[in-house]
Amino acid sequence: MKFPFRLLLAALVAFSAGCATQPPAPASAVPAATAGAARPAPLLLISIDAFRADYLDRGLTPTLAMLAKTGVHADAMQPSFPSLTFPNHYTLVTGLYPDHHGIVNNTMVDPVLGKFSLGNRKAVGDGRWWAEGTPIWETADAHGLRTATMFWPGSEAGIHGRRPDYWRPYDGKVTPDQRVDQVLAWLDLPAGQRPGFLTLYFDEVDHAGHAHGPDSPQVDQALRDTDAALARLVDGLRQRGLFGKINLVVLADHGMASVPLENNVLIEQLIPLDEVQTVSLGILAGFNPKPGHGFAAIERKLEQPQQHMRCWDRTRIPARFHYGSNPRVPRLVCLADTGWRITTADYQAKHKGHVSIGDHGYDNADPRMRALFVAHGPAFRQGLTVPEFPNVDVYPLMTHLLGIPAAANDGDYDAVKGMLKPAER
Repeated sequence: MKFPFRLLLAALVAFSAGCATQPPAPASAVPAATAGAARPAPLLLISIDAFRADYLDRGLTPTLAMLAKTGVHADAMQPSFPSLTFPNHYTLVTGLYPDHHGIVNNTMVDPVLGKFSLGNRKAVGDGRWWAEGTPIWETADAHGLRTATMFWPGSEAGIHGRRPDYWRPYDGKVTPDQRVDQVLAWLDLPAGQRPGFLTLYFDEVDHAGHAHGPDSPQVDQALRDTDAALARLVDGLRQRGLFGKINLVVLADHGMASVPLENNVLIEQLIPLDEVQTVSLGILAGFNPKPGHGFAAIERKLEQPQQHMRCWDRTRIPARFHYGSNPRVPRLVCLADTGWRITTADYQAKHKGHVSIGDHGYDNADPRMRALFVAHGPAFRQGLTVPEFPNVDVYPLMTHLLGIPAAANDGDYDAVKGMLKPAER
């Protein structure tokens, strides 16, 4: 449960254009299940990567629409900054801003551990990268609940010496139906082995958005296909008598925006790239000093108003982003305006035909970055629509549902407890 962290930051914004973020709140006071209490209803956390909040209005996802109509639906959920896949998936299961849990980008550099990227399987599976946060499956397992992850960033690493009881290393070739069938198989296990917390991850909507843009027929088809997989899940739960007995939280990590091929900020035209360490390019670019070169002059230049991007020394990043204190955040951060990318002419030439025309990572206040949130199950009210809320609040909601204590986090249970049915007296 959040201490007055948001209020403090709001006050700081009034006095300063930017600052580094504060440490998270102490462990939540949300009550946990007492010894001997009834086992909580199982909780299944489902991510549909890059399902922008307004995609639900397209009328292509009847199963999801049914869950929203008969459960709780948020107008939108605001991702944490940066609105990228790994940072936000880890925020959802830790309740921490990326600056606090340490997964500050999909591509980053650690002073001790070296370089991290999505394609670096060794780094992705190294628990030291993830150890600044405590994922919910670790706490659940420590309190006697078995856990299972059908893909989730962080779940294939041994974090603080623990992994989920059942987990699968990410394999993009595993179809949506196969992912659903694995979750159902875990729910078929004998009571003593059956997980009480599970995750399920779909990525077709994200892939289609990157390759073809958010307004493409390919995204529409990916929405239909993913909804069909959800229908398979719902049917499987009904066949097992579980549909009314399991809490489902269906959400996204971020949204998606169109990025025309010609909308490029060519960074080599602004700074000498051989004089900096380039940590990342794309929507959020990062640069560190290189010994023997004048980094201060480069910072002064880029922090001046630029076309189609904004740049900050990490100590001057606006406070509302909750970003900049972690040593993995590069010294100089540049954020592209929505619809633009920060790149080089050489990169564009080498990747011709494979450049994303849909992307994310932008300002998390942009409506195009808004994410889906739907919840359904015995704990949730029916037919309720709630206002937009930040995704750090999902974690304390889930720990409450599971009856386990929350680790230190940036979320606010009080802000989301109205989604739940009143406790029976």
